[in-house]
Amino acid sequence: MRKEDLRIVFMGTPEFAVETLKALVENDYNVVGVVTQPDKPVGRHGSVLQPPAVKQYSLERGLPVLQPAKMKDPAFVEQLRGLRANLQVVVAFRMLPEVVWAMPEYGTFNVHAALLPNYRGAAPINWAVINGETETGVTTFFLDHDIDTGRIIMQLPFDIPDTADAEYVYDGLMHLGAEICLKTLQCIVEADGRPASEPQREADNLKPAPKLVKENCEVDWHQPVKRVYDFIRGLSPYPGAWSTLTGPDGREVTLKFFRTTKTGRPSADVPGRIVVDKRRLYVTTGDCQLQIDELQQSGKKRMDAASFLNGMKGW
Repeated sequence: MRKEDLRIVFMGTPEFAVETLKALVENDYNVVGVVTQPDKPVGRHGSVLQPPAVKQYSLERGLPVLQPAKMKDPAFVEQLRGLRANLQVVVAFRMLPEVVWAMPEYGTFNVHAALLPNYRGAAPINWAVINGETETGVTTFFLDHDIDTGRIIMQLPFDIPDTADAEYVYDGLMHLGAEICLKTLQCIVEADGRPASEPQREADNLKPAPKLVKENCEVDWHQPVKRVYDFIRGLSPYPGAWSTLTGPDGREVTLKFFRTTKTGRPSADVPGRIVVDKRRLYVTTGDCQLQIDELQQSGKKRMDAASFLNGMKGW
């Protein structure tokens, strides 16, 4: 098979997916159509529609764009079939029904931002950092009936430094995802559309990557300082780890935390107490104090700890 024989439909929505789509276009793959989410209402009254990053790039390159509200919509399915794709590539999209993922002759493969079978789910990058992993990576696999369980085609690793936050890993995997997609496509071409793949191993101790909501982004200060440190960097900069704490003057403040430093200062007080010492800001954890370097008070801008303390009279 030649690469020109592939007719590819690309499916994705955020900036993370654009890098892979860009790689396909710049390496002369035949992208016959792009599927992305509908434009999102933004602004105070939701009166402005913001197109997804993938749509913006696709229109710049003159690629046909489909934006179905429902993936099972018969009209959309017919439009998709009309593109006559023999392969579909999915990056950071949504769960697909069988009528969609089973449509192309050579199937549908997904680029997932983790080393499957660990971190199946919506937020694999965040949870890998939260759990203090020193390595993650990207996986390509064929879609099947369940979420992130299909046969693995290829994996590439990525190191996570102890100082890295979720944004660092996101940027790294965004580029590595484009690389593994091109390598996977080359495998598909060389194997005449049927590349080697392996089933995922199953175990009771696999680590999940559930969707991030406000409730599971609240800091538990009773944990050891290393766990709290990892939790905060794993949610930085988005959606942000948060907590409501009581200051030295008795005022309650709701804060988001973006950058911290582990210390060996023992926690002489109960977990979750604010400590101000020599114009530095700390919060007690289950064993040591965590130095807060960058934060955001509810309703205000993100700032360093010194600027925050300058505005908190009486601390």
